[in-house]
Amino acid sequence: MQAPPYYSAYQLKNAYEVKDGAAIAATIDYEQVRPSIQHQLTDQFATTMTKYPLIAELGGDALTQAANGFITKAVDGAITPQNIEKVINTQGQANTATKELAAAWAIASDQVDLRNLIQSLIIQRGDVDAVVKSQIQQVMKKQAAELEQQAAQGNDSDKPTLSYCGINCFAISGQVKGYPLTIEMQRQGLIQWKIVDIVLP
Repeated sequence: MQAPPYYSAYQLKNAYEVKDGAAIAATIDYEQVRPSIQHQLTDQFATTMTKYPLIAELGGDALTQAANGFITKAVDGAITPQNIEKVINTQGQANTATKELAAAWAIASDQVDLRNLIQSLIIQRGDVDAVVKSQIQQVMKKQAAELEQQAAQGNDSDKPTLSYCGINCFAISGQVKGYPLTIEMQRQGLIQWKIVDIVLP
C-alpha cells in the first residue's frame, strides 16, 4: 500500500512545531537538495551581475568565481543532517553555517552594496579576493541580525498549501519565520517521501 504524501507533510509540520530536528533531517535527500540550492543561488547571482556592467568590466569573472565558491561552500556547510537538526532544535539561534548560507543568499539576490564594492575594488587595486572577503563579513553581520529578528518575529504558516506536482511529486508551500518557501517531496519506494528540493524566495 502506498503512503499518501499528506501524512508525510503532517509529520514534517509536527516535527517542526516540537523542534524535532532529527526527524526533519532524516527526510531530506541531501544529494538532490544541495545542488539545487547551489544552482538557484549561482543563477540568481549571474542575474544580479547583469545589472552592473561596470563591475563585470572591472573584474566580473573573478568576482563571479569568488561569489560562486562562497555560495557552494556555504550550502555544503549548512545543508547537512547535523546542521539541519541543530537549526530545527534551536529555532531562533543562527549558527555560523546558517549565517553563511544567509550571506550567500543575500549576495546572490542583490542585497550587497555592489557600488561600494566597485569603490573597494579600486582602493584595493583590483584584489577581488580581499574585497569579496570583506563584503562577506559585512553581509554576515547584517544577515545574522536579520535572521535573529525574523526568527523572533517572523510568522510560520498555520496552514501550508499542499499540492501534487507530478505522479510521485508533492509540494508544500508556506512561510517559515516570515520567509516564503516551497518544499518538494518525491516518493521513494512505496511508503517513503523525501524532500528533494527547497525553492528559495
